[in-house]
Amino acid sequence: MPVEYYLNGVLSGDRVYLSKALSLAESTLEADLELKHAVLEGILPQTGKAIRLGITGAPGVGKSTFIEMLGLLLLEKGYKPAVLTVDPTSSRSQGSILGDKTRMEQLSKSNEAFIRPSAAGKSVGGVAHHTRESILLCEAAGFDVVIVETVGVGQSETEVRNMVDFFLLILIAGAGDELQGIKKGIIEMADSLVINKADGENRQKALQAQSIYQNALHYLNPVNSQWLPRVFTCSARNNQGIDLIWQNVESFVELMKSSGYLEQQRQQQRLMWLEDCIQRAINRYLKLEDNKARGIEDLQEQIKQGTLLPNKAAELIVQQLIKSSG
Repeated sequence: MPVEYYLNGVLSGDRVYLSKALSLAESTLEADLELKHAVLEGILPQTGKAIRLGITGAPGVGKSTFIEMLGLLLLEKGYKPAVLTVDPTSSRSQGSILGDKTRMEQLSKSNEAFIRPSAAGKSVGGVAHHTRESILLCEAAGFDVVIVETVGVGQSETEVRNMVDFFLLILIAGAGDELQGIKKGIIEMADSLVINKADGENRQKALQAQSIYQNALHYLNPVNSQWLPRVFTCSARNNQGIDLIWQNVESFVELMKSSGYLEQQRQQQRLMWLEDCIQRAINRYLKLEDNKARGIEDLQEQIKQGTLLPNKAAELIVQQLIKSSG
């Protein structure tokens, strides 16, 4: 398909064309690379206007329910939310369930909202390799809040911090995290924390956990010196406390825009994206058949046999890359 096929569809806000463009962005085929870059360059002037919100938390904390309730609240306030969810990929079958649309049934029915589940693949940090591209495409299609939900499998859920404006960590009380949680580096990266499932008999535990985490935050170095993270309680199941959390996000974005911090943060994020793209380009180069014939395959075999150190091999490969490009 020509570039215009994707550009006209995405920029008109057509969700069918947006889905096709997202599939193109996710493609790992060499044949799609040039078209993918052309589409992203074409939509670039229409990006950057949305609030980018990253949400993470361990499995079972209620991320999907929270995001659905937040999405419905945003619709009431006149926003157009897009949700990019990342599901873990099996290291054995390379498959993913991609069931977030089913878990967000109410939100998925709205014509003003968009939900896109993706597989994490081999990427780490809780997001997929193409998540940044997906954010831009959703913005170009007219969605003014883009929510990125991470895999949520451990302490490595930090890569999304380098893609969004506001990073929200969801926790639950009574899971053994209250004291150990303050040691986790991910808490230092969060702009706010939410203790979910604060209802019924669990409400008192949630309030205790809120106090513990709020006190702990005073001893941690915040990501942004202009902002002191807050700890909220909510019940996503009962749709309680979501509005206050969103007001906190809006206050953050407004403050950071006025101070110029938001644009500075996005500039740094673009540079981090560049580093990631360079690494991916090198990995793609190493897999090409004609490069295997240049000795890279031999280096890999020596590493497997334990006769060559990986760091030495890496230097040789970089030298070979420079030589071949020159």
